[in-house]
Amino acid sequence: MKVTDHINLAKKSLFSFEILPPLRGHDIKDIFYTLDPLMEFKPPFIDVTYHREEFIYVEKDNGLLQRRTIFKRPGTVGICAAIMNKYGIDAVPHLICGGFNRQMTENALIDLNFLGIDNVLILRGDPIQSEKSFFSKKNGHKYAVELVEQVQNLNKGKYIDKILEKKNSDFFDFCIGIAGYPEKHFEAPNMESDLFFLKKKVDAGANYIVTQMFFDNKKYFSFVKKCRSEGISIPIIPGIKPISSKKQLNSLPSRFYLNIPNELVKEVEQAKNKKIVFKIGIEWAIQQSKELRDSGVEVIHYYTMDKPENIYEIVKAIY
Repeated sequence: MKVTDHINLAKKSLFSFEILPPLRGHDIKDIFYTLDPLMEFKPPFIDVTYHREEFIYVEKDNGLLQRRTIFKRPGTVGICAAIMNKYGIDAVPHLICGGFNRQMTENALIDLNFLGIDNVLILRGDPIQSEKSFFSKKNGHKYAVELVEQVQNLNKGKYIDKILEKKNSDFFDFCIGIAGYPEKHFEAPNMESDLFFLKKKVDAGANYIVTQMFFDNKKYFSFVKKCRSEGISIPIIPGIKPISSKKQLNSLPSRFYLNIPNELVKEVEQAKNKKIVFKIGIEWAIQQSKELRDSGVEVIHYYTMDKPENIYEIVKAIY
């Protein structure tokens, strides 16, 4: 079932989770370890992130360095299929521009359709660690809006591979999610510019928006108001991530370009041990969730970071 169908059929605010594929060398049991306790609450869908390739340099016998491509985490197609098979709920794979050309993207979408996966979350993706800025693959997509357009083309029966187009009479029917940034994308010069490009993705065929994590609900409500004023009418799903360590007071703002309210910062800094910090993060996220639920949001999306314990406590208190 599509994410938008879940929303349209719901009689109250829903919730969803996002998980990370485990590092290579681990198995699917690590995914199930994260999800098993959360299945008690019967989430309608689960997002699975995709992580780009990385480059390492290996010294050869002649002393020269050879660049080698490695993937630290498995892809999302198999993980999504395993989740749907085990739990009987919808999985939403993340599809990114980085590392894919258009043909590779088409092949991935064909595989997803074959498995009965009809939701995708479209992202440009981050630069790889060895690059200062984002570079698209040759014949790939530079912007997320281009990827949205390719998915919509397949929804209309338009393939890159014209042989497949002639052989396939059935159109795809992907529900397309995109990312939104309540505190603006870090590369955007201002919020107005960020909203302009968000609207382009909506006009290209996106069906719903999931926000970057935030810790101040005022940021979300302001973002929604600005989106509506720009004519963006699709659902805007808030993303929540509980603080779980003092280190995250610095790591989350530097990695995700967001602000943490001073009240929360003070509480965490004054905490005497890790357990207290963990509890503070849970309580803050519970209050955020209650306010969002009471405001009538369609879905609250929780970033698990593969640590289900705090998410379990939050959802238990809300749902």
